This record gives sequence, C-alpha cells and structure tokens, in this order.
Amino acid sequence: MKFAHLGPVGAEIPVLVDDEASYDLRGLTPAITGAFLEAGGLAAAAAAHAAGELPVLADADALRVGAPIARPSAVICVGMNYAAHAAESGSAPPERIVMFQKTPNTVVGPYDDVTIPPGSEKTDWEVELGIVIGKRASYLPDRAAAAAHIAGYVLVNDLSERSWQIEESGGQWGKGKSGPGFSPTGPWLVPADAVDPGALRLRSFVNGEPRQDSSTADMIFDVATIVHDLSQYLVLEPGDLVLTGTPQGVALSGNFPYLRAGDVIDLEIAGLGSQRQRCVAYGGTTADADRADADRADAAEANGAAS
Repeated sequence: MKFAHLGPVGAEIPVLVDDEASYDLRGLTPAITGAFLEAGGLAAAAAAHAAGELPVLADADALRVGAPIARPSAVICVGMNYAAHAAESGSAPPERIVMFQKTPNTVVGPYDDVTIPPGSEKTDWEVELGIVIGKRASYLPDRAAAAAHIAGYVLVNDLSERSWQIEESGGQWGKGKSGPGFSPTGPWLVPADAVDPGALRLRSFVNGEPRQDSSTADMIFDVATIVHDLSQYLVLEPGDLVLTGTPQGVALSGNFPYLRAGDVIDLEIAGLGSQRQRCVAYGGTTADADRADADRADAAEANGAAS
C-alpha cells in the first residue's frame, strides 16, 4: 500500500495505490498534508480501503504524478552522511550531523522536468532517502522515540548547483540547493511500518549510465539518530521532509560530467519506486531538450564510427 498525488500542478488528487489500482482519497482529505498524517490519515485510508469504501480513480495511469506529500513547512537535509561521498567531496566524515535547508517550493513531482538554472555549469544529481514526519517532534528523549514521529519514506533527488553551494555560498549551502524544482519527490509515500530504512538499495543513472549504487546501511547517521538529533535543534512539523544524504557517485566527484539540457536522470530506491527527469535549459522547452539529446546521440554515434 502506497500513497500518491495524481493530476496537474495545483490540482493533484490524493490516492491510495494498491494492486496496480489507484483509489481516490478525496472523501477523506483534499491532499496528503501534515494535518492528515498527524490525525492518523494513512491508517484511516487503509481501513477505508479494506472496507471497500474507496472508489477507483478512473484513468489514473494517464495522469501526471505529483509529489506524494503536500508542500511541507520545511525541507531539512543532512549532508555528507555517507563516508565515501564525504571523501569524494574532499571532506572527512562528520562527527556530528551536518544540517542545511532547502526551500519547500523545491518539492515537485518525480517525473517533472529539471530546469538547469541560467548560468549554471555545475548542476548535480543526488539520490536520497526522504523521511516524512507524521507527528510533531521536539526535544525527543532518545533515538527510540523517533519511530513514533515518522509517517513514512519517499525517494528524493536532492539536486544541487555546486558552484552556488560551495564557491558562492558565503558559508551556507542553501544557495546551491534551492533552485526551482530541485527536490523531485516520489512517486509514492510508503508508510513507515512497511519499510526497513536501514537496508535500502539506492541507485542513480544519467543517460542510462550508472552513477550511484549504495545502501542506506552505509549511512553514518541512521534514520532514528537523524530525527532525534534534529529535534534537539528545531521543531519538525507533521508533513515536513527530511533528506538523509546521498552516497558517492555524483558529478562533484570529478568522475562524471555535470548535468546539461537533454540529459535524463533515473533514480530508484528499493521499495520506494523510481524517478525519471529530463533536463531542460532555462527558458527552453522539452523540444529543445529533445534536440539536444538527439545532437548528443548523433555525436556519440559519430565518435563510435570514428573509433
């Protein structure tokens, strides 16, 4: 059982996804919001589904997939949470959690286009496990208390513009993390009781070529530690999104080129689904990206013939 939003931007329909069908939740809630999660909405939806009370949403497969949560009040991120990624970033593994924030309006659908910001030369991908908060968390007493405050988990692409994050940051990472659409989320919210967050395979690809392949077992700080630790410094509200860091294999490593118009990003986390985004130039169109993609394919074919 999974939860999603389907439909055009601004008019998404909340659904429960089960057995390859999507069931309309508008009889219970207008959206999958923090208030819905805090009130036990996921359990109520499951009970209504078991009782046969949810109607099937017609033509669901033809609808756009939005982010599976309504816009959160905050997107809180953990940096350098995989030792190998810290190393490829030129840093030692952190001894304490590194926290930064993205603006909530970066949260978009998992298949929406990624716009390369104007002037960007270093837009980068990052596959990440996202925690969705289900109950207000403040000054939690210990790690064990964290579980009761987690509604579920999502797949997120924590896109970054590295020049703005590092070279022009002024000491804060937010500049390079908050570009429009820089947090594709979903396709699903999977309830916490159906996920083992400590043993999930994460992978990413660019133009079909493998980039990242790791496991959440390699995280320096696990999910319970992250939620407990963050609650000592700030209040996590229902519906908030917490990103847990990315493994090695990003462009920042110097081993791969940064993203450009026409590139296609694929990401997946076992049990949480997959994403695909096409990169487009700022002010451009998907047709422009298609042309760039075709030009790159022609160049690759020519290079192959020459060799």
